[in-house]
Amino acid sequence: MGVIRDREARRRQRRAQALRRADTDAEARLWTSLRDRKLGGWKWRRQVPVGPYVVDFLCVEARLAVELDGGQHAEQVAYDQRRTAFLERQGLKVLRFWNVQVLADRNAVCLTILHACGGDRPNSPLPRQRERIG
Repeated sequence: MGVIRDREARRRQRRAQALRRADTDAEARLWTSLRDRKLGGWKWRRQVPVGPYVVDFLCVEARLAVELDGGQHAEQVAYDQRRTAFLERQGLKVLRFWNVQVLADRNAVCLTILHACGGDRPNSPLPRQRERIG
């Protein structure tokens, strides 16, 4: 059973890496605002495997997942609902934005994300332990 799980974990990791290399314009633009703790001091990761899914952006400290949806998501509402329900069962809050929202008003999207994180991250004297989700 362990070999199968390892194989699946490697497959999900390779998929996440491929998604990072082929990001959309909206994902690339939002990433420039999130990376290097630019948004309120929160650490973000992109294209992160969580269970059977790959989350567009994840802030482990805030337990927040951000998903960007393109036009294809209008046709896969049931899938997105199952995905969101799974992520919420993992203890994550999920925010969804349309790609056009990011492209048209990235600042408003970033303010919404920052608000969902709880505002600027308080400075902590000790580094936090790495936490796994999913």
